[in-house]
Amino acid sequence: MSPIDPRLAAGRRFLKANWSDIEGVTTEQSTGVPVPAMEKPCPPGAAVVDLVPADRLTVGTLSVREAIAGRRSRRAFSPGSLSLEELSYLLWATQGIAKLTPKWSLRTSPSGGARHPFETYLAVFRVDGVEPGLWRYQPVEHRLCRLSRSVEGMAAELDAALFEQLFGCAVAFLWTAVPYRTEWRYHVVSHKVILLDAGHVCQNLYLACESIGCGACALGAYDQQALDRFLGVDGEEEMAIYAAPVGRRKPGGEG
Repeated sequence: MSPIDPRLAAGRRFLKANWSDIEGVTTEQSTGVPVPAMEKPCPPGAAVVDLVPADRLTVGTLSVREAIAGRRSRRAFSPGSLSLEELSYLLWATQGIAKLTPKWSLRTSPSGGARHPFETYLAVFRVDGVEPGLWRYQPVEHRLCRLSRSVEGMAAELDAALFEQLFGCAVAFLWTAVPYRTEWRYHVVSHKVILLDAGHVCQNLYLACESIGCGACALGAYDQQALDRFLGVDGEEEMAIYAAPVGRRKPGGEG
């Protein structure tokens, strides 16, 4: 057998449990550095939309068994809109907070060390009660804050960044990672943990979508620089890590 390509070898090592790598390492947590903020603040003066609280949600009553059985990647959507309650439910299902303390939160999706390193951005096209545009979810307040960018050309720019995989969705979920939130505790082993956490979040989105007659398609293939630029993040301290267009299901849209 020929020697393995060093790039493949590095990737395979990344897949392994390398916890010995932090033996003797001084982490920011261990030196008393304050815990990172759980979310980015809303820009001053930005418009906000309060979401339907979790205890008032009436959608998403399909059984877990049925949602798992029906889960598919959906690549075709009807032109219908999502309601504000449905979007509230999808956001709660993916990053909603069940318990909050000054230093950590327990959410509807698991995260290593309860670090929850993600920010959820939404490119909104058809959601009742939410103006089209780029928004960011604030899980602590369970609300959306609008970000400053033009709606004109937004769909075309995002579709190009997603390699033409927007599929005419009603809303695109766009997740970024803020690595330091996990690095603060886990140092060099943080990055595998972050990617595992991303899978948890998106699977929750799939199942929640199925439970309300919607669909999603997880996208790991995208133009990193273009998507970072679309979201207005620097690609170092915060970078795009996952995406999923969401919309009402259209027959024949499975993949």
